[in-house]
Amino acid sequence: MNKISFLGLGAMGERMARSLSRAGYQLSVFNRSAERAASLVELGARSFGTPRDAVSDSDIVISMVTDDGASRAIWLDEHHGALNAIKKGHICIEMSTVTPAWARELAARVRAAGGEFVDAPVVGSRPQAESGQLTILAGGDRHVVDQVDHVFSTLATATHYMGPTGAGATTKLLVNFLFATQIAAMAELLALSRSSGLEDAAIASLLGALPVTSPAAAGALKMMAAGTYSPMFPIDLVIKDIGYFESLAIGARATTPVAAAIRGLYEKASAAGFGGDNIHGVVQAYSA
Repeated sequence: MNKISFLGLGAMGERMARSLSRAGYQLSVFNRSAERAASLVELGARSFGTPRDAVSDSDIVISMVTDDGASRAIWLDEHHGALNAIKKGHICIEMSTVTPAWARELAARVRAAGGEFVDAPVVGSRPQAESGQLTILAGGDRHVVDQVDHVFSTLATATHYMGPTGAGATTKLLVNFLFATQIAAMAELLALSRSSGLEDAAIASLLGALPVTSPAAAGALKMMAAGTYSPMFPIDLVIKDIGYFESLAIGARATTPVAAAIRGLYEKASAAGFGGDNIHGVVQAYSA
């Protein structure tokens, strides 16, 4: 199973596809902006104008896009969607951060067409995608996940099987919520620290050395202190993921007051013009 169709060549998808190409897989690719495929074509990939055409001669189909809407369009478009070309033997992998409800709906559509489905969102950002050091959170039938382990091993240093279809998507929302909460707390802490007359560098150095601070939060705090906000996980996508987390909670009849509070902070940052900045740029909401 060495023929892979890769749908979606954004900041993460392009890097992941490059890892697969370097590992020797035969790639067929699709992206709405065809120029994004140029570097992959130079590596030997074939670029197609529609998802349907890209998957017609593949064993495995991977999608890596921004949200439920983009995923739905790439799979289910009436004329050009990938599902039009899915047949028995295809293994379809949705690696985007999507809602569990959409993952389960898509799985049912894929299986009805004769294919197999895995939801497998990733933990990590552009550097990890570039180096093949992501973490994969997989949901679906265990034997299908095992069948694509060779692909996951190319993209990631660890794959965690989380349970049946939708479990990977659910876990990813939990992970992103935890990350967003830590960063929001760091932003509030730094804003109060500044108002209290403390030096950013001193606070960042101290908290970074304490076990109470996660490595991710410590790194974000250093970048807040430095005032650099180059996007890897933009604030607008953080807002999307918190919204998905809240919709998951509604379905589970769970209360999420913390989610509502931190979503408001990220939305304030976005409204002030910082939506394209990296997640730690939320600290700017305190001076907006």
